[in-house]
Amino acid sequence: MSRLRAAGALYGLAIGDALGMPTQMLPREQVRSLLGDVRWFEAGPSANPISAGQPAGKVTDDTEQALIVARLLVQGDGRLDVSLFVQELLAWTREAEADGSEQLGPSSRRALEAVARGVAPSQAGSRGDTNGAAMRIAPVGICVPPEPLSRLVDRVEQVCLPTHHTGLAIAGAAAVAAVVSVGVEGGSFEEGLQLALRAAQLGQQRGHYVAGPSVAERISWAVSLVKPLDESSAQERIYDLVGTGVLTQESVPAAFALASLYADDPWEGCLAAASLGGDSDTIGAITGAMLGACCGESAFPSKALALVREVNSLYVDELVAALLSLRQSIVGR
Repeated sequence: MSRLRAAGALYGLAIGDALGMPTQMLPREQVRSLLGDVRWFEAGPSANPISAGQPAGKVTDDTEQALIVARLLVQGDGRLDVSLFVQELLAWTREAEADGSEQLGPSSRRALEAVARGVAPSQAGSRGDTNGAAMRIAPVGICVPPEPLSRLVDRVEQVCLPTHHTGLAIAGAAAVAAVVSVGVEGGSFEEGLQLALRAAQLGQQRGHYVAGPSVAERISWAVSLVKPLDESSAQERIYDLVGTGVLTQESVPAAFALASLYADDPWEGCLAAASLGGDSDTIGAITGAMLGACCGESAFPSKALALVREVNSLYVDELVAALLSLRQSIVGR
């Protein structure tokens, strides 16, 4: 169990998120015309209505929601209080709306609106099939060991419950958490991938049914699709065939494909995600979290780490220490 790898997961999430912030939800052609191949943090361009005016290095809701999950896991001794999670998300949404940075995803927005109408939090996420669960799940991978796998997926499902309680979303989140957990344990991305496929299969049997493909099969296919290709061709295939939209079955396999290409270089993986277009901040966040866990904090440039710390209030080191303490206690139970 490695502190550097656990920190790598959260810092990698923040770095991938911040790199993708200016390019999020833009077509790939527009990303190229505005920024070319992304090589460093950029401010939100005026051409992007979502991120215009945001400073270079600023994270989005991907990182902020992951940090909420981390804090609540610590507060709940490794378990997430669903009602409290909904309260925290509502409070965060109000604050973000006030300062103009609110970027709540469609499934979370729909669920929180349902709660406001009186729907029970345990039922509000019955239609959530997008990537909001996968983007914020890394803290579960840090605090829960990879085996027994059913326990890890149980904790993933708990985080998915109020906003993304569908088989598709749980499958995607479980796959990401599995790689992070294996990485923190000292494993490689390839080792994590094998567990991720099992986790996705198990996760897709949970929650409410929504029509969609097998997330495990989509991940496996996406990884095999890019394996024989050079970096440029692989990115084109990810954008054109795998997809970079907000649906779990697009963005999670896209992140796995990138992670397989850059398994030993998390920084380049995050840069590639930012250059993709589409939901690039979330794909970057997932890619960064997985590879950060498998390679460690030191795999990212020190200047990149310094910038995201300077621009954002992350408190990663404190959270990592608490999450790893939880992991040790879970192992001992």
